Amino acid sequence: MQFVGIDVSKKKFDTLWLRQTQPQKVKTRVFQNTRGQEQTVVQWLLKQTGAKPSEIHVVLEATSVYHENLAYALHEAGMKVYVANPARTRDFAKSEGFLSKTDKLDSLGLALYAKEKHERLHLWQPEAPEVRQLRALGARLDALEKDQQREENRLEKAQFNQSSERVIVSIEDMIAALKEEIRKLKQDIDDHIDGHPQLQNDRALLDSIKGIGDVMSRELLSLIHSRQFRSAKQCAAFVGLTPMHNESGDSRKPAKIRKGGRSSIRGKLYMAAVTACTHNPDIRALRQRMEAKGKSRMAIVVAAMRKLVQIAYGVIKHQKEYTPQVA
Repeated sequence: MQFVGIDVSKKKFDTLWLRQTQPQKVKTRVFQNTRGQEQTVVQWLLKQTGAKPSEIHVVLEATSVYHENLAYALHEAGMKVYVANPARTRDFAKSEGFLSKTDKLDSLGLALYAKEKHERLHLWQPEAPEVRQLRALGARLDALEKDQQREENRLEKAQFNQSSERVIVSIEDMIAALKEEIRKLKQDIDDHIDGHPQLQNDRALLDSIKGIGDVMSRELLSLIHSRQFRSAKQCAAFVGLTPMHNESGDSRKPAKIRKGGRSSIRGKLYMAAVTACTHNPDIRALRQRMEAKGKSRMAIVVAAMRKLVQIAYGVIKHQKEYTPQVA
């Protein structure tokens, strides 16, 4: 087996092949992160290692969207690809004595991480084209909604400060244009989902969950189809809702969530969970149990967020509409 670490940035791929561990020998090369260069990386790895694609294990860090094209290219070539959590790879590098931080050292740390952890890491699997498109549409919708909120904040300030009429009209025109584009984009997302029977069916299943509305069903549909999750717990962990306990001896500090994964979905989940605490029988029962134990409001809402994700995962996995488990 051959182990490779690739430190991905917006502009380049720092690629390192771990030729030998003891004594340590490596082969490195830097590639530009531009369209088409992914195949150059693939060919370089095949030539340098002389190995079959299935024998090459490559670890990348999740770097916004900048690692995705390379991950697809490596996977399509038949290599074993792992997209690692940057926090975990940094902890591993520290445990290996990496005190400095350079692109070459980062790629070496990733290659060593591949060698030591590949049997326990989860292979990266590409999203289906329709899911990737859904995620891209959702990201664009999020960006436009944020732009609309910014413009509305500017309008409020302009009206308060009695700015010139021209400034106010300009802001109002921009808000109107954004609202129209948001409306069209939401329609495009709905049409895209309706155009793929599996997505359409799964959205209907999500809509059966009390507390899940149109916004949350789109988000959860994209989330659950984005990875091959093995369990509801793993799905919730990907969103960053795994409780992190801090207990030692007699010390008992409140648990916190890890806040990994997709932070964008957590804000929407928060509002959905608040609603579900009242209207969803299972989550209402969860809230009541936690209140009886004296748990804080935030702890209850986070638990409700986690429960919502787990319920959503369950209805899609079992292809059954939501049925409350409490009377």
